[in-house]
Amino acid sequence: MRIAFYIHKTALQGDPRTESLLGTLREAGMEVYPVRNTRDIRPGTGMVLSLGGDGTFLSTAHLVAQKDIPILGVNMGRMGFLSQNAPEDVAPALLAGEYRIRERAMLQVRLYGPEPDGFCPYAVNEVSLHRTGAEMLGIDATVDDNRLPTYWADGLLVASSIGSTAYNLSAGGPICLPDSKVLLLTPVAPHNLNLRPLVIPAGSQVLLAAQSRSGTATLTLDNRSYSIPEKMAVQVNLAPFSLKTVDLGKASFIDALESRFFWGEDVRNTN
Repeated sequence: MRIAFYIHKTALQGDPRTESLLGTLREAGMEVYPVRNTRDIRPGTGMVLSLGGDGTFLSTAHLVAQKDIPILGVNMGRMGFLSQNAPEDVAPALLAGEYRIRERAMLQVRLYGPEPDGFCPYAVNEVSLHRTGAEMLGIDATVDDNRLPTYWADGLLVASSIGSTAYNLSAGGPICLPDSKVLLLTPVAPHNLNLRPLVIPAGSQVLLAAQSRSGTATLTLDNRSYSIPEKMAVQVNLAPFSLKTVDLGKASFIDALESRFFWGEDVRNTN
């Protein structure tokens, strides 16, 4: 098998865990090579290893999502919801064929106006509109032609189910199992307290536009941000393709909640 790997932090290139993993795969006869951008990906590549944390996984996804190449997240970071596989578990599972490919929904953005330089219209976790200056935004949102009350807040995000434990969670949105067919509409620091996060069908089309005294707003797609003029319409819906991920079956989503967030931690639940 031909396997690519992506490392964002250069410090990990000499990490003993990295060298052990890549060395074991090469000794087994696999072609393993590094990638930094989409042009580096060679024909016939079977998967890409994302070596780092969840931020590295998101960057890897932007490189390969449209190429239909699965990503295996190797956790060399801290939280590890997307990159949840321990380095020592990866090579044995791949060499034994003990893995499966899962498909995850991605988000697609359309701007009704000039696109910023370097704009990439796809996101894994969430798309958000944010204030640029000190004043709050008024964000007009429409879901399938149904207009919602204006959100007065620091921002508003549209999250996928796989992104429910990312920015959405810190903004007070609900946790969803990754296979849930939903989108999450969650305000960030809302000033009108009677507007709550909204769970909508995954096939919905969301249209956002910001009112801002500064005349601009910040549009984010995962770990990328762009400045756009106020009142520019931003359409968010599911992408026409899925993100493929490699699942080694070592831990479930609930296990991840318990180990990363101490979910349900209670003296009465202690074995």
